[in-house]
Amino acid sequence: MVQKLEETSFLAGANAAFIEALYEDYLRDPQSVDKSWNRFFSDLGANDLQSLQQSLQARQPVWESQPLQKKTSGSQELSNILDAIRALQLIRAYRVRGHLKARLDPLKLTAPAHYAELEPSYYGFTEQDYDRPIFINGMLGLQWATLREILVCLEKYYCGSIGIEYLHIQNPDEKNWLEQQIEAYEGSLPQEQKLAVLHSLSRASTFEKFLQVKFPGAKRFGLEGGEAMIPALEEILTSSGQLGVREVVIGMAHRGRLNVLTNILGKPARAILSKFQGNEEDSMQMQGSGDVKYHLGSSADQKFGGIILHLSLTSNPSHLEAVNPVVMGKVRAKQTRRGDTERLEVLGLLIHGDAALAGQGLVSETLDLSDLRGYKTGGTIHFVINNQIGFTTSPIYSRSSAYCTDIGKKIQAPIFHVNGDDPEAVLYIARIAAQYRARFKRDVFIDMVCYRRHGHNEMDEPSFTQPQMYKAIQKKLPLYQLYSEKLVQQGIIPAETPKKIAQSLEEELQSEFIATESYKDHKEDWLEGAWTGLQGRYNPWDQPVTGVSLDVLNEVGETLTHIPQGFTLHPRLTRVMQAKQEIFRSQEKIDWATAEALAFGTLLCEGYAIRLSGQDSGRGTFSQRHAVLVDQETGTPYIPLNNIRVSQEEIDVVDSPLSEAGVLGFEHGYSLADPRSLVLWEAQFGDFANGAQVIIDQFISAGEAKWLRLSGLVMLLPHGYEGQGPEHSSGRLERYLQLCAEDNMQVANCSTPANYFHILRRQMLRQTRKPLIIMTPKSLLRHRLAVSSLQEMGTETQFLPVYNEVSPHVDSAHVKRVILCSGKVYYDLYEKREEANIRDIVILRLEQFYPFPEDILKQYLSRYLQAEMIWCQEEPANMGAWTFIDRRLENVLRAIGAAYLRPVYVGRLASASTATGLHDRHEREQELLIAQALKLAL
Repeated sequence: MVQKLEETSFLAGANAAFIEALYEDYLRDPQSVDKSWNRFFSDLGANDLQSLQQSLQARQPVWESQPLQKKTSGSQELSNILDAIRALQLIRAYRVRGHLKARLDPLKLTAPAHYAELEPSYYGFTEQDYDRPIFINGMLGLQWATLREILVCLEKYYCGSIGIEYLHIQNPDEKNWLEQQIEAYEGSLPQEQKLAVLHSLSRASTFEKFLQVKFPGAKRFGLEGGEAMIPALEEILTSSGQLGVREVVIGMAHRGRLNVLTNILGKPARAILSKFQGNEEDSMQMQGSGDVKYHLGSSADQKFGGIILHLSLTSNPSHLEAVNPVVMGKVRAKQTRRGDTERLEVLGLLIHGDAALAGQGLVSETLDLSDLRGYKTGGTIHFVINNQIGFTTSPIYSRSSAYCTDIGKKIQAPIFHVNGDDPEAVLYIARIAAQYRARFKRDVFIDMVCYRRHGHNEMDEPSFTQPQMYKAIQKKLPLYQLYSEKLVQQGIIPAETPKKIAQSLEEELQSEFIATESYKDHKEDWLEGAWTGLQGRYNPWDQPVTGVSLDVLNEVGETLTHIPQGFTLHPRLTRVMQAKQEIFRSQEKIDWATAEALAFGTLLCEGYAIRLSGQDSGRGTFSQRHAVLVDQETGTPYIPLNNIRVSQEEIDVVDSPLSEAGVLGFEHGYSLADPRSLVLWEAQFGDFANGAQVIIDQFISAGEAKWLRLSGLVMLLPHGYEGQGPEHSSGRLERYLQLCAEDNMQVANCSTPANYFHILRRQMLRQTRKPLIIMTPKSLLRHRLAVSSLQEMGTETQFLPVYNEVSPHVDSAHVKRVILCSGKVYYDLYEKREEANIRDIVILRLEQFYPFPEDILKQYLSRYLQAEMIWCQEEPANMGAWTFIDRRLENVLRAIGAAYLRPVYVGRLASASTATGLHDRHEREQELLIAQALKLAL
């Protein structure tokens, strides 16, 4: 049963037989027992009855010890028991459904619903029963109480300005704790806290009013109608700091962002006012496009309750909830850096809008990460600014659930609904939420029901679509005014105090406004903290030496093939390990997975941590990696790379949930907070990244230009045409190339294990961080030619953006055609050319598309000025690299004075689908493009 059985102690041991008999009657015919007993028993199962019997038999009758109850007859005792049972059911109904009756809407547009289950008569009580004492044994903090007294308590705790949903939680400790907190609320705060709330509301309101006066009609997505969020955030931060939190990462959309920047993060008002006047940051600092003011982030150290917290507000695009997983990733990285294994010192705080919370799929993906081993952060506090509208859409048209927060029930998070016009209730809930998160390390939701005084933004006319709502809003006084009047009525402050507070705040803002005339922000805070020592500007062709001594490579290789004593390896992996041992003995034929492991292992030995996540990353989608070995007898995992040396960093290999946007956003956030870790996300197949396009477009490709935030995230996208159909062929290379500009990221398609080894190491050895997109292979993972020697990874070696011709049989002096290609198609071309004994065609491999290696290509192609230039790709003409490379290649040919100034395309025809799903057709297409490239007849 839902209610704890221990709380039914009003059932005396002597009554156990009666209860059992009644229950047996119920089982035979539910209609044969009183309807109150019927409802009570409907919650019981066989195990519950057994527990109930044990509980009953362990106690002596309580009725004899109560002063209000004398010796009673059997019928009177049964009546007392029935009253107690009915009272229990009524109390439970309020705990379950009381929120539906709560007074949550400050606009009072929707009257609280009437539910029969919340009426005493539903349980058989009559008017005559209201003043009869009922024994409820400590529930609601009472032993004996009349029905009237019970109802007063229930209405106060569950149907006032606060409504709570918590009985969906399975953990009884959590439920009991929440019950105790909500039933301890007295409906008011101490006087000093009331004064603090008044000042917070005044600051929030005065700031918005000042902006409205100075910049009428300018977009700012003001907080008017939701000002109670400011004291609520202050309470969350104060309580969290007292409970051990030292850093807070905040994610939020537009509404109230400027208010949070100035009143929570302490950003000088002059900095924000300066943006309204069109002033930009110092040109020495500003390197990219910048962004609108209500997208920008910031960080600062602020004191709350005497404790200094480091706060960071994450920059966010208009894609609202897209910031959620990014914040979680940042929190996880900061916890890892701190060694915060209890996940107490760094807190994630997400501020949502109601419509976005209910409508955006990324919310669900992010919540799914909340309690997973590789992603948990110790609980996130979710604060919802519930405007009761989304742009111009009312809730009844924007969600199918009763509340926007119903999504939180999927992870059994407690949900507090609170009236935004009752700041004291909001503050109390904020404190409980902070305590709950610290105590149980789980997510919690605060749904502050409020309104927005203006439209979607200050230039919008909301009454076009919501006339009744905005008539009600126009009649409402601002919250700070309502609250100050309340404190005046209570005798806490004199009548003139609110005006004095507002006047003082306005004078401060006016001084800040005057200061904008000379204001310049010279602070480059983006390369501080964990980013100290790294550079924002870099030369993309300043290639560090990424090779490693053979001794270290062999040391890592020995670890990769060592199996601990007593560890039962899968028989097929035993053969794999034996083959690897032979590879390291010969120092030849290093395959793709081994080169990757060598890159990881050497970085670990050099002090760089590694985090690799994806849907099958431990084993590898193609059963190639086996970074995590599993004992076949015990199921115990073993990670060889974490056992190279006594002193080394660690690799964390995480098999992710079936999520792309959520997980990629998380890993991007991790990379933002920890530049000393190599962070990689691997798609199961390359074009599965389609599901994460918002993260790619808004954060990964543009984050530096918009927000001056660097990221070294690596995206591994399996790519290659092997006849596996539309979804398993293309990694959508063209989409990433289209996003490339201003050296914002790197895009590569390596064709050898050695080059893959070097590009991974280059990612950490450079003095900057740029996202790296790699089209990784499938068939090349085991291709006999796609191998490297250990020497190619040795000292003084490095990444090669272009591979020159390697065949000794080609006559360079008589070359008639140059084929430039990339990735797996090279091996098809090479094998067919060698088979056909062609000696006048050169094949060059483009390993890095962006930054485009123009000078290197000029150097190589200058040797073949009279040769025809071919670009060969496997992808359709409207996909792959062709549309990116044709004009760039033409510029190279013109610069070197080549006889042929336009490259010729060879590949599949333009197509709506990335690839055919018919294997025979795939083979014919592949044969044709290889033949065309080599001028062979079919």
